[in-house]
Amino acid sequence: MALLSLLLGLFVFVLEPVEAETTQSTLDPLDASFCHGGLEVIYPELDVDKCLMIPKNHKFREKISTVWKAPQIYFSGAEKGYSLEKGEMQGMTLTDYHPPTPPQKTGFHRYQFMLFEQPPHTKISLTEEESSRGKWDFQAFVERFTLGEPVAALQFLTQNYKD
Repeated sequence: MALLSLLLGLFVFVLEPVEAETTQSTLDPLDASFCHGGLEVIYPELDVDKCLMIPKNHKFREKISTVWKAPQIYFSGAEKGYSLEKGEMQGMTLTDYHPPTPPQKTGFHRYQFMLFEQPPHTKISLTEEESSRGKWDFQAFVERFTLGEPVAALQFLTQNYKD
């Protein structure tokens, strides 16, 4: 079985602003159903282990955008690649981590983490267009490397901390 690789760490999809309250229980069923597989994203004061909305209390929205560095990623279901199971990611970085920074007055934005099984003997790389955080064709990337469906996925919703 191929080693599991977290590709591109953080995929940012701003599908459209999401109208919602700031509690976990108000997540749209479609947003809540996105999360599966046991992926965990750990920030210094926040453990994201299910789909949720980042609460405004404790200044979490501000900290996730301006203070905290890249989170640790854990996947307890790793069969090979035990460093991922322990949260000790190794491998080639395709793009550097950029914190969530949704613009003011645009509502909630989705920030998604997806874990794919990398096909054996396949070198994953980005095109010049894909190397920026700007909009690029994620589905074409998945198809180009025959990644299939994510083994695990997790997302959180947040908005600008000044809103």
